[in-house]
Amino acid sequence: MHFSGKVWKFGDNIDTDAIIPARYLNTSDPKELALHCMEDADPDFMKIMKPGDIIIGGENFGCGSSREHAPIAIKAAGISCVVAKSFARIFYRNSFNMGLPIFESRELFDNVAEGEEINIDSVKGIISISGKQKTFSINPIPPFMEQLIADGGLLKHIAKK
Repeated sequence: MHFSGKVWKFGDNIDTDAIIPARYLNTSDPKELALHCMEDADPDFMKIMKPGDIIIGGENFGCGSSREHAPIAIKAAGISCVVAKSFARIFYRNSFNMGLPIFESRELFDNVAEGEEINIDSVKGIISISGKQKTFSINPIPPFMEQLIADGGLLKHIAKK
């Protein structure tokens, strides 16, 4: 998998309420959820981000509830993937189940500025920042979970079989 996009940075402990506020959980329509993605963390996010952009998070990204709405909102908003120092365990699994690519890199957050372009090559396990020489490693994704992403999530993967 290869991804390239502009970086949007969010800090440590970004919880699922910051990703998709609870007041919008009366729907499970991805398009409606996308309209409010990251609204409480950055009210202008959906006005200024572009499809293919990448969210960079600190420690414990996606903590809080176990709602699947959070990775659905991010994916439906057009974010190509999320890179964080670490992910909350349930968010990690929900992301793969919903078909949202996520990567862990402990070094990237402190070395990239919001607005910079990054390139991710999951096969080589590296992230590069456009115009800079230094690269950063990412933890490999198990092949089965890569297949979930390629198929669009767990339900689509099951339906395909």
